[in-house]
Amino acid sequence: MTPSNPSPAITRLAFFYDGSFFVRVSNYYKHYHDRKCYLSFSGLQEFVRQWIATEDGIPHSHCQTVQSHFFRGRFSLQAAKSANALESDRYFDQLLMYAGIVSHYYPMNESVSPPQEKGIDVWMALEAYDLALRNAFDVLVLFVSDQDFMPLVRKVHGYGIRTLVISVDIRYTDNNGIDRSLATSQQLIHEAAHLVWLSREIDSPSAANDPSITSLFAVPTKATYVKPALGGPRTP
Repeated sequence: MTPSNPSPAITRLAFFYDGSFFVRVSNYYKHYHDRKCYLSFSGLQEFVRQWIATEDGIPHSHCQTVQSHFFRGRFSLQAAKSANALESDRYFDQLLMYAGIVSHYYPMNESVSPPQEKGIDVWMALEAYDLALRNAFDVLVLFVSDQDFMPLVRKVHGYGIRTLVISVDIRYTDNNGIDRSLATSQQLIHEAAHLVWLSREIDSPSAANDPSITSLFAVPTKATYVKPALGGPRTP
């Protein structure tokens, strides 16, 4: 017997992170912004989840994150050892693990100076497209900056899957006096079905007393991004 008021279907979210871009944005908030904290993976995903539920007018419980993927180039063992980066690499892996995020690493091109990421954007787009073909999610959430992801956005729209781009527009001067910027492609912004202006949300006049904005940041502790705490760290 069919119920007279069936519950709405679950809206399934899938997060895809350009890892290098995410780390640069997170480092900005830690070292150059008044917040002085890294971004929180779990806080960010919960913020977007609530945003979609409100936008769609559905109960919070009917909007769920079903998978998350983090893509980044990775240095060889010898290069990481030389840079004394093995512990920080392991700790970041632990942060991803506790946040339930699947890590995807691709070898850095260390034959050029400075070393470069090669192929990681293509891999990320192919993985997202493959999952879209299998109807694995309803909303593709992208934390990326590059307009090269526009074909992916158009393709998944063709399958009736919505996209949400987490965007930033950040300008600052680093400790060496060099002007820097972190910005999401305007073309990508215009192509997306939904947009969360992360930098504007954080800098809005009401953000200081808004718990949903505060939750976007990792709780500052001595262990954050330095070394793992026994029993499991909080997840940025």
